[in-house]
Amino acid sequence: MARKAKEDAGEARITPKKAKNAIAVAKVIGPAVIPVVAPYAVRAAGAARELYDRYQARKLGVAVDQLGEFSGRGAALHARIAGLVQGLTELRKSSKATEADTQFVTDTQGTLEQLSATVRAAERMPAARRKAAHRAVATELDALEEQLLHRLGV
Repeated sequence: MARKAKEDAGEARITPKKAKNAIAVAKVIGPAVIPVVAPYAVRAAGAARELYDRYQARKLGVAVDQLGEFSGRGAALHARIAGLVQGLTELRKSSKATEADTQFVTDTQGTLEQLSATVRAAERMPAARRKAAHRAVATELDALEEQLLHRLGV
């Protein structure tokens, strides 16, 4: 009961004596435990990083090995632009591609280069301007993706 009364009175649970004892125990046990625990900690950190990289790659819609190519606040837009470039290449190589499709590919590649430059430039803009630029690029990409899918027959 006296102990409970002391706790209720607000006596500190960590006292200087308890802290000194804990440090002494850590000095003795630490050198024996660290070599045993360290490999597991490193392995766990590596596994966590791998899971995070997979999550980021899935979020951007790219392979894990391509993740380094798309970084920064405009990473998702750069990934979309890269996907459109791949789609345009497939459209150009398609046996069903008409002259209009070839012209669309040529025009769109120029537009995608401009959009990519816009996203890179927006990285250094203040937040409000960057967000506005990213919204404008995303709107343009939506339209281009729709046209590409229509031309691919999807």
